Amino acid sequence: MIQSLRRQAKIYGAIAAMVPKEYSAYSIWVWMQFIVQILSMMIFVYFWRAVYADTRTLGGLDLQQTINYILLAQILMPIVETRLIFQFGFMVRNGGVAVELLRPLDFQGRFFIENLAGLGVFAIEKLPLLLVAVVFFGLQLPTDPLVWIVFLISLTLGASILFLFDWIFASLAFYSTETWGLSVVRIGVATFFSGALVPLTMMPTWLQDVAAALPFAQTIFVPVSFLSGITPIANALQVWLVQLAWLAGRLVLSGWVFRRGVREVTVQGG
Repeated sequence: MIQSLRRQAKIYGAIAAMVPKEYSAYSIWVWMQFIVQILSMMIFVYFWRAVYADTRTLGGLDLQQTINYILLAQILMPIVETRLIFQFGFMVRNGGVAVELLRPLDFQGRFFIENLAGLGVFAIEKLPLLLVAVVFFGLQLPTDPLVWIVFLISLTLGASILFLFDWIFASLAFYSTETWGLSVVRIGVATFFSGALVPLTMMPTWLQDVAAALPFAQTIFVPVSFLSGITPIANALQVWLVQLAWLAGRLVLSGWVFRRGVREVTVQGG
């Protein structure tokens, strides 16, 4: 039993260790994303300053709260721009899915470890962007360490929820010969309903209800609302329980959907 656990830990540890190397292999992409995100933050800051020119509050938020929220949301936005379904589609087309399914390793577990390791690399990678937001765009960060702990736990839970949703969504690749269009639709919906563009509290009630029924807000709005002061940390336990409920439900459903999809897969390449 112990030997088996050690072996699994070594395997998944090796998988996690490959993630930073993969990120470093695409340095141009990292720099381009850094520049694009700075430009996006600049546009959003000036946009919201103009919006607040004739009002003190909007959706219950003042200008500084909105600036804090939108800057943090823009920094985290790439998290929701995942393309797991596109990756699944590529593996189906080139026959790689057959090799992956034959490996003596849990297919979903491997991707989940890569996702968590990628989240850690992402957090480190965004520290310079966070500094730029503080120095040049007026971002005000909380000084209470407890707020940061609550944020990190909520962000990890939210990213896990999003991964399981993407796993379910990516299983559509087993029923389709083309996944690019599905990937584009998923990114567009996720970007809007995650709260990456507009704080969800500013949306009409019916849109807030739609966002609450989707998993995307758990990754951006919910964690960022702690850092920006929208949600008090006194509500952390309640928020975590909701996120854990999301996580448990998606964990069961993702396994079932994937097993059903695998039965339909037709390898197109090889």
